Amino acid sequence: MGVSRNPPVKFEGSIGMPGIRTARLFAIACAALLTLAASAMPAGATSRIKDLANIEGVRQNQLIGYGLVVGLNGTGDTLNNIPFTKQSLQAMLERMGVNIRGATIRTGNVAAVMVTGNLPPFGTQGTRMDVTVSALGDAKDLRGGTLLVTPLLGADGNVYAVAQGTLAISGFNAEGEAAKVVRGVPTVGRIANGAIIEREIEFALNRLPNVRLALRNADFTTAKRIAAAVNDYLGVKTAEPLDPSTVQLSIPPEFKGNVVAFLTEIEQLQVDPDLAAKIVIDERSGIIVMGRDVRVATVAVAQGNLTVTISESPQVSQPNPLSRGRTVVTPRSSVQVTEDGKKFAVVKSGVSLQQLVDGLNGLGIGPRDLISILQAIKAAGAIEADIEVM
Repeated sequence: MGVSRNPPVKFEGSIGMPGIRTARLFAIACAALLTLAASAMPAGATSRIKDLANIEGVRQNQLIGYGLVVGLNGTGDTLNNIPFTKQSLQAMLERMGVNIRGATIRTGNVAAVMVTGNLPPFGTQGTRMDVTVSALGDAKDLRGGTLLVTPLLGADGNVYAVAQGTLAISGFNAEGEAAKVVRGVPTVGRIANGAIIEREIEFALNRLPNVRLALRNADFTTAKRIAAAVNDYLGVKTAEPLDPSTVQLSIPPEFKGNVVAFLTEIEQLQVDPDLAAKIVIDERSGIIVMGRDVRVATVAVAQGNLTVTISESPQVSQPNPLSRGRTVVTPRSSVQVTEDGKKFAVVKSGVSLQQLVDGLNGLGIGPRDLISILQAIKAAGAIEADIEVM
């Protein structure tokens, strides 16, 4: 039985030329479309509303408590120097039926600590939260310690959680007769899930008639864009900017009693945030952070270093042998002053952040000199940004 095969396909004319031309035209067309698409995209990066604003009322609450850490290897508080640790230890033992009033206590295995933590929003009874334990007295190391039951209080004085557990310390302290090594902070520890929430904060989110969004970076334009994005998505005027940091949302009728579903719908909307031009300077560490909208007017900048070198080469004059003279030291000082001056560099008006950085780097200057130059440009009124010195 024979097998039928399809006849080979033949191409007329030059081999491969029509296919190459078509491929090139197709590639050019794709490149043009990509260029048009890129030019149509916004210059700024968009962010979700949930990354730009917080929901008013959905917040953490700070808790604090005073407790004792036991089980230390002789690195606790000195009871004779820290009276509150001794009083707390006596009170704790008395509650357990042990009376040590008037007795001399010399244990070094106990330390008084402050316990802090953040009560999460909508934290329910029985759930756990992390706490941080910090030494209050002269304890040297909290490694190996165990925090005893410690009530955590809120700003209103009520107990919202109770903490207890073994501390996790990242630092350490090693000491010998003539040397001492300390890494990290051995007097601060953390207990993961070390506190149990005992009291809830009531907040009826689903029954609110309106919700307010609190912007993390206050700005008029960003607040208006958030309101416009919500209104365009819902098709009705629901959002209204009240001020640069607040946008009020009226709950639509279809979401009455289900505010969670309403917030889920709008928090994923994309908004292009707009921030004021700002330069943040930390003079202590030499860190400079400039926003993308920083612009400068036409200005000429020069920078020079003044170096003073002082060298001492004293000359010693000794008397001849068997003479009654004495040795005299004649001081000789050499002072040299050099100035490494750079030529003027012209920064043109309206340059971008990248051009500004490139121009200042072209002067070969360090962060310390750059801070002075930026402040001088601001004093000359040639920089369109607010300078914040930390």
